[in-house]
Amino acid sequence: MKVLAAMSGGVDSAVAAARAVDAGHDVVGVHLALSRMPGTLRTGSRGCCTIEDSMDAQRAANMIGIPYYVWDFSERFKLDVVDDFVAEYTAGRTPNPCMRCNEKIKFAALLEKALALGFDAVCTGHYASIVTDADGNRELHRAAALAKDQSYVLGVLTREQIDHSMFPLGATPSKAEVRAEAAERGFTVAQKPDSHDICFIPDGDTRGWLAERVGAEQGEILDRTGAVIGQHEGAHAFTVGQRKGLNIGFPAADGKPRFVLEVRPKDNAVVVGPKEALDIREIAGQKFSWAGLAPQEPTEPFDCEVQIRAHADPVAAVARVSVVDGRNELVITPREPLNGVAPGQTAVVYVGTRVLGQCTIDRTVSAVPIPAL
Repeated sequence: MKVLAAMSGGVDSAVAAARAVDAGHDVVGVHLALSRMPGTLRTGSRGCCTIEDSMDAQRAANMIGIPYYVWDFSERFKLDVVDDFVAEYTAGRTPNPCMRCNEKIKFAALLEKALALGFDAVCTGHYASIVTDADGNRELHRAAALAKDQSYVLGVLTREQIDHSMFPLGATPSKAEVRAEAAERGFTVAQKPDSHDICFIPDGDTRGWLAERVGAEQGEILDRTGAVIGQHEGAHAFTVGQRKGLNIGFPAADGKPRFVLEVRPKDNAVVVGPKEALDIREIAGQKFSWAGLAPQEPTEPFDCEVQIRAHADPVAAVARVSVVDGRNELVITPREPLNGVAPGQTAVVYVGTRVLGQCTIDRTVSAVPIPAL
């Protein structure tokens, strides 16, 4: 099989490419250049998208003995990931840029180009597994090492994309084993730190980065009844669940801390309240997809588990597709309240270890009613 190995410059993608070669595939390595100004991306040997990462990837490809190329995806990355990130914050939502990168870049733009060039599959270093059912349908599942499982960030994959994906690390028991294998192969990235944080915010100051692009305008901080209790310097700087940095100046009536419950960009307002008001009894989103075969009767409630962050524990839930204002919507009702969920986040639905699908959260319903005036 002809395989395109996406090589980030980290240890995982290097070992994944080597394993694809060991499996007998015809492998070509490619590194994605995501910025024409590399200084605008995070540095420090974190294995994600900088010049030093490109060089690390090339050294690994040379040792494996496969052709290696760098593809310029900077324009697509800016449009689909960076601009989307700014637009979502401007709309008062909490985006996940890594999720968008997987969806729009690694498994849309990259796979589309790979297939056009005659490749059969794209190989990455994600910790996830592909399982083929009795009827030959390919399914996306959690990795064997649950502590390293990355199936959540792959929840945006479609059935066609899964059919052309390869995850050689899915059955690996631990990251330590991957590093040991990399060292045995002589890869210089064997002990390279994992990538983390947002790659296109060089200093890690998300609030400052957004202020430069969105602007900062003073607005009101409201309680759940709509009463004005303070001022802020820009709604984009706040996220649902945030406690620090509110600077209201006086305590709540019950003396308990306040948390951000909602961001209203149209009014430039931030709504705060007690921690228990962060408990959510229902989430829903119109932008949803199925990772493989859809449920036979998606409009009928079905049991599942829902995960709302990459490293969150899954929660038992019931899901269904309903019609709202003429549009389909995936509605998920957890059996116990979720905490601190924000519109813009991704909810990934599982059945056992299988990733069934996902939705971008449009709305939430609090488990705690708003107090009467």
